[in-house]
Amino acid sequence: MTAQRHITTPPDASVPAFDPDHLQTLVQYVPGVGPGRAELLAKLNIHSALDLLYHVPHSFNDFSSIRSVPKLEQDVEQSVHGIVVDRDARKLKHGRALVGIFLDCQGHFVRGTWFNQPWMFRKFAEGEHVIFSGKPKRKAGRWEFGHPRVHWLGQGDEDNLSQAAGVLPRYPLTEGLKMDQMRRMVLSAVDHFADALVDPLPEEFRSFHELPTLPQAMRWMHQPSTVKEFRDGRHRLILDDLLEFQLGLALRRRMWSQTSRAPAISVLAKVDARIRRLFDFRFTEDQNVAVQEIVADLGRPEAMHRLLQADVGAGKTAIAAYAMLAAVAAGHQTVLMAPTEVLAAQHWQTFEELLADSRVTRGLLIGGLPAAEKRQLLQAVASGTCQLIVGTQAVIQEAVLFRNLALAVIDEQHRFGVRQRARFGGVNTSPHVLVMTATPIPRSLCLTRFGDLDVSVIRELPPGRQRVVTSRVTDAKQRSRAWSFVRRQIAKGRQACVVCPRVEGSDDKDDAAAKSLYGLLRASELSGLKVELLHGRMARDQRHDIMDRFRAQEIDVLVTTTVIEVGVDIPNATLMIVQQAERFGLAQLHQLRGRICRGKFQGYCFLFSEADTSDAEARLAAVEQSSDGFTLAEKDAELRGSGDVLGTRQSGVLPLRVANPVRDLAVLKAARQIAVDLFRTGEFDHPAYHPLKARVLARFADVLDIPRAG
Repeated sequence: MTAQRHITTPPDASVPAFDPDHLQTLVQYVPGVGPGRAELLAKLNIHSALDLLYHVPHSFNDFSSIRSVPKLEQDVEQSVHGIVVDRDARKLKHGRALVGIFLDCQGHFVRGTWFNQPWMFRKFAEGEHVIFSGKPKRKAGRWEFGHPRVHWLGQGDEDNLSQAAGVLPRYPLTEGLKMDQMRRMVLSAVDHFADALVDPLPEEFRSFHELPTLPQAMRWMHQPSTVKEFRDGRHRLILDDLLEFQLGLALRRRMWSQTSRAPAISVLAKVDARIRRLFDFRFTEDQNVAVQEIVADLGRPEAMHRLLQADVGAGKTAIAAYAMLAAVAAGHQTVLMAPTEVLAAQHWQTFEELLADSRVTRGLLIGGLPAAEKRQLLQAVASGTCQLIVGTQAVIQEAVLFRNLALAVIDEQHRFGVRQRARFGGVNTSPHVLVMTATPIPRSLCLTRFGDLDVSVIRELPPGRQRVVTSRVTDAKQRSRAWSFVRRQIAKGRQACVVCPRVEGSDDKDDAAAKSLYGLLRASELSGLKVELLHGRMARDQRHDIMDRFRAQEIDVLVTTTVIEVGVDIPNATLMIVQQAERFGLAQLHQLRGRICRGKFQGYCFLFSEADTSDAEARLAAVEQSSDGFTLAEKDAELRGSGDVLGTRQSGVLPLRVANPVRDLAVLKAARQIAVDLFRTGEFDHPAYHPLKARVLARFADVLDIPRAG
C-alpha cells in the first residue's frame, strides 16, 4: 500500500459518509431486538443500528470443514455434526473433574471431553444437534475431541446444519446475551441497514488496494461464507478506522506547518562546542543523533514538533538542555514545563549546576512562589531579561507573557492534554516544541498518540550505568532475606525507597498503604534506622523538606508512593522495595525502578507480590528479566491494551471504532503510509476525497483541534 492512483471521476462530494436518518435508528427498532435486548446492548455502547453494524467480531469459529467420522484425521482442525446421545460427569483424583459428551454422527460415535469444567454437563441435552470443532485424537478405538469449540443447533434442528456449517463470527457479549442471539441481531442489522452505508473511499482507491465496498465488507464480516471473506471484510473496517485517524493527524500536522511560524535558530560550531563543554561527559551516539535531528528542526522557520523518547537514565534531559541553550545563544527565550513540582525542582537543580558559572538568566516558576517573587519573575519574563524558565503548568497561565519565546520543552507529555501544547504561541510566531518522555512508547502508540510528531529515540545508556538487579519476592522467607539484605546495604551507607500502591489502608496492618507500612517497618524489619514517610497528600513545603533531607543522606529509608515515579535523582539511593507490585503497570514498575542506581553503586529492586494470576505473573516476570524500557513498553501494550491515544488514560479503549493499534500494528503502519502518500501527492485535496475528508473531520476535528475547514 504505497503510491496512489490519480482519481479521474469524482463522486458527488455532497454525499455524506452515512445516511444519518436511517442508520441512527434506535437499536430497539432493529427487527429482532426490542426494548429488553436494547438495554443489554447499551452496556456494550450499542445504541443505534449503525453501532450494531460496527459491533466487530473479535474472532470466528470455522465449521466449514465438517467431515464424516470415517474421514477424520488425527490432530487436524476439523468439525463433526451429531446428536447428543449420552452425557457423563465424574470426579477424578486430586479433586479434578471430567465431563464427557457423546455424539451420534450417522451411526459413528464421537466423544467430547472437558477437564475441570463441570458446568459443561448442564449445557447439553440429549437429542440436541451440535457441532464439535477442534483437533481430534483416536483413543480406545474412538475419536475424541478435547475441549472442542461447540455450536448448538437445537433440538431436532438438523435443517440448520447447512446454515451453521460455515464460518461463525464471535462477538463481545454482556451478561444476559448469548452468542446466537447476538449473531441474529447483527444479521438483522446487516439485512435492513447495510445498504444505507455510503462508501467514503473513491472507487479507484478501493480497486487499487483491492478493498470491498463498505456494505460488502459488512456482509463478509458478519455473514462470511469463507474465512477469507471474514478476514477481508474485517480488514476493510479496521483499515478505515486507522486511516481516518491517521488522516486526522496529517490534517493537524499540515495545519501546524502552515500556521506555526517559528524563529529559525542556527547552531554554529562554536555554539555547539560551548554548550557541550558544560557537560562533564560525552554524549552517546544516540544522543548525538538526537542533537542533529533537533538542530536541523530548529534551523527551519516552521515550528518543530518533535518527540524525544528515551529509556530511563538514557540522558534525555541533557539533550533538552542542549536545545534550550542553543535557543538562548541565539538571543531567544526558552521554557521547560514539567508535570509536577518535584520534577520541575529536579530540572531546576540540573540547570543550576550546569549553568553555575554562566551568565544565562533563569527562573523557576511554580504555583507556590511568594506573590512578590512571582510578580518580579513575570516582569522579567515579559521583558525578556529572563532567558530560561523552568516550571509546572504555571508557565502556561494567562499571566505569563513571553517576550521572544523560541523553544518550549514539555516533559512527560502524556500527563498534559494536546491543547496545552499550543498555549505557548505568541502574536506572530509559535515556538519550536520538543516533547520528551522517559517512558518508552510502543510503536503502535507512537503512530497514534504522537502520530503528528517527528520522533527521536535514545536507547543507549551512558557508559558505566549499571543494570538494576531485580528480583520477585513471593513468600515470607524471601521477604525476610530481602529486608536483611536492605539492612546490610544501609549499613554500607546506601539508602532505600519502599513504594506502596496507596497512602492509607483499612487498618494499621495494611502493608500496601504507605502510612501503615511506615509504622510496621519502624517497629520490625527497619527498627533503629532513620525511616521517613512521603506521599502526595502532604503539604508542599513538608514534601520538599523530606526530599532535601533524603538527598542530604539524613534519611535511610523513604516509605512513599508513586509520588517519586519521576523527578527523583539521588545517586546514593540504590535500593527499592515495591509492595504488592502486581498493582502497578509494567511501564510504571520500570519507571519506578529507574529512580535508583543513578550513581556509581549497584542497584537492587525487590518486587513483593503474592499474586498468582497469569497477568500479574507475566508483568512481574517481564520486569525481572528485562531492563530494556522499549521491550517492556511493547509487552505492556500487549498485556494492558493500547491506551487512550490522546493521553488521558494509559490503558483502556481508544477513540477508534473497531481497531486496536497493538493488535492491528501492521494495518496501522499501512494506514500511516497511505495517509502520508495522500498528503505528499496532494491527492487528498482532490474532490474525490471530499466525502472521506468530511468523515475524518466529523469524527476527529474536535478531539484533534482541527478547524472544520480542514
